[in-house]
Amino acid sequence: MDLKIVFFLQCRLLTNVAIKNMNTKVFPIGLILSLLGCHQVFSQTLTILSVEEKEAIPQTHVLYKSLSTNSEGVFLSDDKGKIKLDSNFQTILPLALEISSVGYQRHYDTLYILSNKTYTLKSEAVVLNEVVITAQYAANSPEKSVHKIKIIDRKKIDLQGAQNLRDILSNEMNVRISQDNVLGSSMSLQGISGQNVKILIDGVPVIGRLDGNIDISQINLNNVERIEIIEGPLSVNYGSDALAGTINVITKKSQKRTFSSSLNAYYETSGQYNLSGRIGYQKNKNTFSLSGGRNYFDGWQKNDPTFRVEKKSPADSSRFKDWKPKEQYFAALYLGRQMKEVQVGYTGDVFFEKITNRGTPRAPYSETAFDDYYRTARINHTLSANGKLSKNFNINVIGSYNYFRRTKNTYFKDLTNLNETLSTNSGDQDTTKFKTLMSRGSVSYTKDSAALHFEWGYDLNNETGYGARIKDTKQTIGDYAAFGSIEYSPAKSLVIRPGLRYAYNTAYDAPLIPSLNIRYILKEFTFRGSYAKGFRAPSVKDLYFYFVDINHNIVGNENLQAESSNNFSLSTVWQKKQQQRVYKVELSAFHNQIKNLITLALLSGTEYTYTNIGTYKTQGLNLNTELAIKHLKFVIGGSYIGRYNILSETSDIETYSYSPEVRSNMIYEFKKANLSVALFYKYNGASNAFAMDTDDNIYQTTIQAYSMADLSITKSFWQKRIGLTLGSKNLFDVKNITGSSSGSAHAAGSNSLSVGMGRTYFLKLDLLINSN
Repeated sequence: MDLKIVFFLQCRLLTNVAIKNMNTKVFPIGLILSLLGCHQVFSQTLTILSVEEKEAIPQTHVLYKSLSTNSEGVFLSDDKGKIKLDSNFQTILPLALEISSVGYQRHYDTLYILSNKTYTLKSEAVVLNEVVITAQYAANSPEKSVHKIKIIDRKKIDLQGAQNLRDILSNEMNVRISQDNVLGSSMSLQGISGQNVKILIDGVPVIGRLDGNIDISQINLNNVERIEIIEGPLSVNYGSDALAGTINVITKKSQKRTFSSSLNAYYETSGQYNLSGRIGYQKNKNTFSLSGGRNYFDGWQKNDPTFRVEKKSPADSSRFKDWKPKEQYFAALYLGRQMKEVQVGYTGDVFFEKITNRGTPRAPYSETAFDDYYRTARINHTLSANGKLSKNFNINVIGSYNYFRRTKNTYFKDLTNLNETLSTNSGDQDTTKFKTLMSRGSVSYTKDSAALHFEWGYDLNNETGYGARIKDTKQTIGDYAAFGSIEYSPAKSLVIRPGLRYAYNTAYDAPLIPSLNIRYILKEFTFRGSYAKGFRAPSVKDLYFYFVDINHNIVGNENLQAESSNNFSLSTVWQKKQQQRVYKVELSAFHNQIKNLITLALLSGTEYTYTNIGTYKTQGLNLNTELAIKHLKFVIGGSYIGRYNILSETSDIETYSYSPEVRSNMIYEFKKANLSVALFYKYNGASNAFAMDTDDNIYQTTIQAYSMADLSITKSFWQKRIGLTLGSKNLFDVKNITGSSSGSAHAAGSNSLSVGMGRTYFLKLDLLINSN
């Protein structure tokens, strides 16, 4: 018999003897001996390591079941792969354990005594589950979440060569990317524009919307661990703009080694030169990291060759670029400390961007031109605390200050000597600033054996906008909310979660926001259904914009109401694992209905204002299949999304215009050679809509269909300290697509929309240095 088991039985025997002799002189002596002799047995730390690298595996799930009482529960390892078991578990020994982590084979064991023990897990085929935190009471697996959560992990970001959020989202289902070569990249989700999509970085909203959209090309991925996407409203948790969906970008805050440093270099033949790096130190309960970099893009136009060297400040017609030259600098600092079971941290980050729009030389002598410079600054400070207050209570608190400034300057440039002076034309100079103070906190109760879990929280936001085109040059909006939800499990396989949010807003009447989510597991099937109300608050621009000159007459509307929506969704997931194979099939459907849509409309004469007009709807079906066999992961899926035609209410046209999408990814890993090959493909179907011309004639508009594909090969060297990725983006050489209209003599025609810079090739070098 194992010596530890013998020792355990001796401890139990000694304790029983002491108890039986409670009324004799033997009792105190026996009790002292039992406590001293068995102390080490009754405390235990489980450590989870990988077999190959002998490194800690954080976020490992350990399911336990008592063989004496049949009680069950789950543990989650910390950043060092450790799980601490207190002495209370001695009363329910022995324990049957099931240990599992993403990318590793499951391990089973039985604990007869409590003592320090290390488990090593072997890597296996790509597994389809992760750990998620967005809108969760505590860190959870996506299979157990009541929400349908999509995860983009670091591996996919690297294999795709994605440098910013635009790059990685371009391959996602139900996402359409739009490009404005001055305002940047925007997106739509489930057929709804980006102004109704909440974008978070570590739970903090990204501010600085231009024309209602966040420029997603400004969100760099150099220090990102993963991205979580939830489609449909999350307004109960996150308030305004979380109507079409929520995207939470999770940055890296922990590491497996005491010291870690990395350097990343990226080159793309379109004229992209990027360099970034990170250093991190983690000792005992303290964590420090500093990251930063520079992205430089020298501009591109459609007649550029694939491989080229850009001329310095050209003075001829080639100075004008379809895709404008851009330069970005960014840095982030993180300081963290583990205080018992709560992680407390500070994050400070800065971002600066300059876009140069060189004008075409002016007739007749081509000696002068007007050049525009667009400068953006983002500065963020965040304090956070999250973890366990006690065994069953969790806390998650965030407080942040966010600053955004966008400046446009137009210069009159002499191309003979390159001297330039500020233009005096009306509207050529403009500065817009936003400052936000926010705090969101929640306390949740979770217990594996309990049928009832809950979360209560608050969400405070104060936003101030500054600018010459804002009424009185300064306006402030405050939004102060309380929210809560309850998870009720009448059976182990069923979870019902109702939620509610109440808010007070200083500028308009905030609506009451309810939600209801249901999840049911039946063997290998997971069913989800939800109803959620969402809303988009009128922005400072919608309410207080004022731009009146000889060419413009646009004013805000202080009487606007919030946009509101009703979202209904259903999904079914079948997932099965057989040895080294994982199968997953997902079918889902959704319907969105938005009321009080905020639109810029003609008020009278030449005066335009923002107003609540009409209804907008979208609906769609999605089918997705995933397969992992040993070292191969294959994904293929499609969607069919309909967008509402409001003119169908008064005219004989189709109610919805439908557009298809097809997406397929394939990743194959040659483990022994440390080599990976990846292919990413997406087809974006034609998008149709209807409009009315000045003579009240209805005409159809069509945006051309197109396909995008990327291919990459990644090889690691020197015990994975060096990573080299070689690839090609936009294999089908797509540059512009056509947006056309027909059916009206006054509206017929076409225009060109920017999509890509043709086929490009990229090289990425990663250097990693660690020390214990």
